[in-house]
Amino acid sequence: MNYQETTNWMFNQLPMYQLQGASAYKEDLTNIKLLAKHLDNPQNRLKCIHVAGTNGKGSTSHMLASVLQEAGYKVGLYTSPHLKDFRERIKINGEEISEDFVCEFVAKHKDFFEANDMSFFEMSVGLAFDYFASEKTDVAIIEVGLGGRLDATNIITPLVSVITNIDLDHTQFLGNTPAAIAGEKAGIIKPNVPVVIGEYTNETQPVFLAKAEENKAPIYFASDLIQEVFPSDLIGDYQFHNKKTLQQTIAILNSQNEFKVSNESLKSGLLNVVKNTGLQGRWQQLGENPKIICDTAHNKHGLAVVMNQIQKETFEKLHIVLGVVNDKDLDSILPLFPKNAQYYFCRPDSSRGLDTEILKVGAKKYDLLGEKYDSVAEAFAAAKKNATENDFIYVGGSTFVVAELPLN
Repeated sequence: MNYQETTNWMFNQLPMYQLQGASAYKEDLTNIKLLAKHLDNPQNRLKCIHVAGTNGKGSTSHMLASVLQEAGYKVGLYTSPHLKDFRERIKINGEEISEDFVCEFVAKHKDFFEANDMSFFEMSVGLAFDYFASEKTDVAIIEVGLGGRLDATNIITPLVSVITNIDLDHTQFLGNTPAAIAGEKAGIIKPNVPVVIGEYTNETQPVFLAKAEENKAPIYFASDLIQEVFPSDLIGDYQFHNKKTLQQTIAILNSQNEFKVSNESLKSGLLNVVKNTGLQGRWQQLGENPKIICDTAHNKHGLAVVMNQIQKETFEKLHIVLGVVNDKDLDSILPLFPKNAQYYFCRPDSSRGLDTEILKVGAKKYDLLGEKYDSVAEAFAAAKKNATENDFIYVGGSTFVVAELPLN
């Protein structure tokens, strides 16, 4: 199979959370352990940093990769989901895995995948570990897919574990209280491995402390420990805590004598995240006059910060292109959106996309008014047509919405 056929097979034949949601979630690590053994346990040949959290884990992972690249290391980066192309998930020093490697890996192990009912995510994790091991990375940044304790990435023993923050998201798998979700995320804490907590609350801190004590894992609360925050090319307000988390993690790496990262490399890495890693969709500007911003924030915690940042902008009229997935609790996110905006409701091109009529009716309950469109492209085009040069256009609500935009 060529690359297109290979990725189509991966997406269509195997459970994939990005497309299917709940039905793709696995309840234990049996499958990924079986796959890792089949691949000769490549994860055991890697030095890793493991990053979990409700929001910010993607940004923090990319910041870590950029800083370590600036320090001269060969850095693997595994993240999810992708926006445009599957290969965005697996990079070394900002370069995506080759189409050939993906095709050869799937062709070589396809019979095993089918015989053992491997999920899309398990297969992707195995591919990433195998690739990083074969390319002999100095360090690999591994982002958790969903939760932590039962996530397929959770077969590694990292140098540092990182948990960015906790909020109510994916409650059907992780629990419906912050403490319950914190327990799932804290499942990545390993014996004697230091853990960095980005943000905590009175409800989540005891969970982290108990799990760290149980594992004799040194625990560091970045929000308390880091005083000076360096600037970054990632300019979303929510990056403030992510930068603290990154800086505390680098401090631990330096103290372990595993890696040497100077202040110069730290500052340069933070200023060049997009150039070094190719990260997209985080308070990303797509145009000016009118100013156009897109962002992948999609839950209450993330959207609250983004909506607050919009209010700091100067504009005559606000246009919001909005689409969400069908497992989203509309009553938790829609109250966050401003009433003084013109809305363009759309359904992302995904089987999980929420019907625009349901979104429009739900939004009307909160006095969010506008028209519905058949696609993200149509909604975005209408917003651009209606906006004057002094207006502001925001596009978001879902990673899938941002994925359909012309980002480059």
